[in-house]
This record gives sequence, C-alpha cells and structure tokens, in this order.
Amino acid sequence: MHPSSSLITARAVTRRFESAAGDFTTVLDAIDLDVIAGDYLALTGPSGSGKTTLLSCLSGLDRPSSGSVHIGGDDLSALDDRALAHVRRTTLGFVFQRTDLLDELSVIDNILLPAVRRRGRVSTETLAATAQLMDRLGIGQLGTRAPHELSGGQRQRVGICRALVNRPPILIADEPTGALHREATDDVLDVFDQLNASGMTIIVVTHDPVVARRARSRRHLVDGRMIDAVPA
Repeated sequence: MHPSSSLITARAVTRRFESAAGDFTTVLDAIDLDVIAGDYLALTGPSGSGKTTLLSCLSGLDRPSSGSVHIGGDDLSALDDRALAHVRRTTLGFVFQRTDLLDELSVIDNILLPAVRRRGRVSTETLAATAQLMDRLGIGQLGTRAPHELSGGQRQRVGICRALVNRPPILIADEPTGALHREATDDVLDVFDQLNASGMTIIVVTHDPVVARRARSRRHLVDGRMIDAVPA
C-alpha cells in the first residue's frame, strides 16, 4: 500500500538497543504497518513483544534504527526534534500507562494545558466539550482538586481528557485502562467508540482482550514481529 493512502505508514521498521557490553537486542524486526484514517487499531501481544516500542516509533517519540514512518505527508525520519514536536502537538493525543500530571495545577488546568500551549487560550467550545467529557468519565466534580488528591484510576481519566482536549485526529493510547476497574473501563471504551465513530483514528496497545475486542482491527506482535494469527 502506498503511503499516500494511509494516515500512518510504517515500512521495515526495526529498533535495536545496544547493551553496556556492546551487544544488540532487536525489539522490532522489519515491521510493516498501514493505519487507515478512521481506523481503531489494537496492538496486542505478550509482555516484551515490542508493542510500546512500536507505538513510540509510530508517534515519533522514538526513532527506528532503520525503516521509515510517515504520518500523512510527513516522513518522520526527515524531521528535526522541533518539527517532530509540532507534528505530535497538532496531530496526536497521547494516553500513557503512567499519567504525569503537574501537581502545581488543578485537574482542570492540567486537562486544558495542551489547548493553552497550542492556541494561547481556551475557547468556550473547548471548555464546554471538556466539561462534558469529564462528566462522561466520572471526574466532572474533580476540576478544582490537585492531582495528588486523586486515585490512580481518577488520574488516568484526567490523562484521557487531557489527551482529547485538542480533538487530535489520531489518539495514541498505551494500556489506557490498566488502572481502571471494569465499569470505568467500559466508560472509557464507550468514549473511544464515540470518538472513532466521529472520525478519530485510534491506536491502542493492550493486553486486555476486552479492550482489544472493541477495536475495528487488530495486529499481534510476538518477539518484535507482526504475525497474522490473532488469538481470540
């Protein structure tokens, strides 16, 4: 498939890490992947299979040792750090397994920070949409709290709201429900379904089959290689 027909295109993406002894470990081995605009893709596989490393390469957080990644018309390998940061800021929303919030800011200010950084201000529409999303995720009453007052699950839901505040065309999520109980997980997945139905492309790394089954498509990694057979 030609890169122009995909929103994200990875070709022969390989990632090796060098140990202190000078040995190399191959974490990703010649990965090819196309993510079509509007897809909802789950990347699955056992621990250590390379899922998070692949997600980092697809989003420009890490650079492959060889191979290429395109987002839209941008070849990430041709961009310097400043240009990569611009692509991430304008195109991608991130939800990580560990949510880093600024303790000196309230919950609502943490959530709105990407909007302030991107536009210098927060529109009335963004405020209204953020309040609605916070209510949907069960944290609507926590806006004035400090992050250290929250539980792990609440912090994760704040991180999800923060990732979505700019309505990015692509949402990148690494184990987004790992700290949540089942009911809260279902709420998050319902939001993901709605976002995907509205046109947002979602890529989620997960080991949870419940999360994976909600995706439109699935790719499975084993020992740094993509395999066709996906476990049920």
